Amino acid sequence: MSKKKVVLAFSGGLDTSFAVKYLTEDLGYEVHTAIANTGGFTDEELEVIADKAKRLGAASHASLDITKDYYDRSIRYMVAGNVLRNGTYPISVSSERIFQAIAIIEYAKKIGADAVAHGSTGAGNDQVRFDLTFQILAPEIEIITPTRDMTLTREYEINYLRDHGYVADFTKMEYSINKGLWGTSIGGKETLHSEQTLPENAYPSQLEASGEEDITISFEQGEISAVNGKPFADKVEAIREVERLGARYAIGRDMHIGDTIIGIKGRVGFEAAGPMLIIAAHKMLEKHTLTKWQQYWKDQVGTWYGMFLHEAQYLEPVMRDIEAMLLSSQRNVSGTVTIRLRPYGYTLVGVDSPFDLMKTDFGEYGEVNKAWSADDVKGFTKILGNQMKIYHNVQRRNGKDE
Repeated sequence: MSKKKVVLAFSGGLDTSFAVKYLTEDLGYEVHTAIANTGGFTDEELEVIADKAKRLGAASHASLDITKDYYDRSIRYMVAGNVLRNGTYPISVSSERIFQAIAIIEYAKKIGADAVAHGSTGAGNDQVRFDLTFQILAPEIEIITPTRDMTLTREYEINYLRDHGYVADFTKMEYSINKGLWGTSIGGKETLHSEQTLPENAYPSQLEASGEEDITISFEQGEISAVNGKPFADKVEAIREVERLGARYAIGRDMHIGDTIIGIKGRVGFEAAGPMLIIAAHKMLEKHTLTKWQQYWKDQVGTWYGMFLHEAQYLEPVMRDIEAMLLSSQRNVSGTVTIRLRPYGYTLVGVDSPFDLMKTDFGEYGEVNKAWSADDVKGFTKILGNQMKIYHNVQRRNGKDE
């Protein structure tokens, strides 16, 4: 009888390296490894990962480049919604995981796999993101999770690999780094303690620039279109250019504290110069080009969109409805924003847009009224105050004036 096929979401780390050997040697599967790249790996890094899979005994290995798909199906909407979880975190890694899971399960179906596996532990969000996506898109495919199910220690996994003829340097790095197109997360001993923060050397991007520098980011209907006047048809490359400019100033560092899917508080450091600058510029452009109620309702749905995306609800149909609203709101969000960069921070300088609602013949705020008279405002103010006047009149009549 032929062996059953399993597709393993493979990163090359200790947990997934153990899984290759365990699934092959103990469970008897034909293991096919795959990595879904959302923009966080270089070609050289992908080659190293592929070589590890081969040396571990994988029957095949696939590198799935889904960076553009990740932008088209997620990042563009996160920009449109100015998505920052808890007002801080551009949900970098958490948004990537959904699309990695989609790519892995689609690949598993493509090669006719009987099972799919991942190396998530039982203490985080990723286990839910992977499991839920797999269950919805391929309920007929079995899910195997050795690290979670066996509650393994690092020492056990290293000894197991050594006993099965695979030796590698699995020295635990002081900081856990997860890099992607939309930011990098950093975990370490400090992130486990509420009163501590990450030291300077924990961040992958170090301060290189000094002084100040003005840059411009242009948008066309809410999507980034140019950086410093240079047009970018490829939005992924535009994001990388903003990241390059901002990272030199160590911009976009912060600590995210939030509620996990499984109900406990989570804490992680991150750096995301590109996302933070792009969202800040986009939000400022919207202040100039959207009406009050467009901004208000878009803020509401943007918050929900980010929360659902973070909590593995991307495949919920309401997400398509929210995306449609977000895209509709962007029809006049076109223009150029100037940002002044400096070490560890930035200032939004100004906006140039043909749809700028400040450029009006109705008047100039705090200066001149052109579309109404003084008497118009007096009458308007009287009517505007009627509801409050009635309330306070009744309160006084009952001796309860506030």
